[in-house]
Amino acid sequence: MAVMTMREALNAALFQEMRRDPTVIVLGEDVSGGAGGTSGTRDAAGGIFGVTKGLIHEFGADRVIDTPISESCIVGAANGAALAGLRPVAELMFADFVGVSLDQIYNQMAKFRYMFGGRARTPAVIRMSMGAGMNAAAQHSQTVYAMLTAIPGLKVVVPSNPADAKGLLASAIRDDDPVMFLEHKALYSRKGEVPDGDYATPFGEAALLREGEHVTVVALARMVGFAERAIDKLAAEGITCDLIDPRTTSPLDEDTILESVVNTGRLVIVDESPPRCSLAADIAAIVAHKGFSSLKGPIIPVTPPHTPVPFARELERAWVPSPERIEAAIRDAMKAG
Repeated sequence: MAVMTMREALNAALFQEMRRDPTVIVLGEDVSGGAGGTSGTRDAAGGIFGVTKGLIHEFGADRVIDTPISESCIVGAANGAALAGLRPVAELMFADFVGVSLDQIYNQMAKFRYMFGGRARTPAVIRMSMGAGMNAAAQHSQTVYAMLTAIPGLKVVVPSNPADAKGLLASAIRDDDPVMFLEHKALYSRKGEVPDGDYATPFGEAALLREGEHVTVVALARMVGFAERAIDKLAAEGITCDLIDPRTTSPLDEDTILESVVNTGRLVIVDESPPRCSLAADIAAIVAHKGFSSLKGPIIPVTPPHTPVPFARELERAWVPSPERIEAAIRDAMKAG
């Protein structure tokens, strides 16, 4: 297997799917140009994070389309293209700006299949970067997957490593329903092994990354790596944990989480979104409803405080859940039962 960054894995998935299916198009700000300025050189950047680099040279300007700086325009165009038979992959630079296009997402693409009696397909993917840790301040650092997961009709993907990023993006592009694809910007340069060739990772199947007997830990995106550090440290003391990465929040693999809680009796959920109405709150409610009899003690969420993301480096570090906080939560869980 090749070793790639998440940025390279996403780029490979786009090449793979655009070669496989001529109806796949890419659109967004600077996806075919960027940083060329007045030099006339296109593809100097390949989008703000370099994920679309190189596409313009192989697929041309009819399939790799620069758009105005307007999220509602980008998503609206993706809606129309999908309804007309294409498979658009739209890029919003920052997930924080999804609100600008929320009517196109919330009131339109999410509902087409239902409003037209199942006769309309909307095979559109909206890619967006998310997450804190880059000192990008309150309007460029949020995680919005909980908000999008709450919208019926959308599928929501949150990869944590390069292999899943490639496989899940392939599945997203092949899906006939709208998919929100959220990429943590702090993971773009993270390297990992990526299977060779054409593959797609199915939605609704969580990854069991560690196996243990004392505590179930559920973590998403960047928090997966933090949870791994905490769990590996505790393993040296004889405290072992299941670590589950849901990978998709809609559909959510409830069975894997519930089966693990049956075995461990304890649950810690690590979620970078703020605590109110978060994924941590959602998963806690599911387990409390369907797996209450298995619990030996309270479910423990590890989240940021209910505030916007701070800009100051020291405050942002304190805001983001840390491996030390996850370790402390697991120790607290061990006190029960």
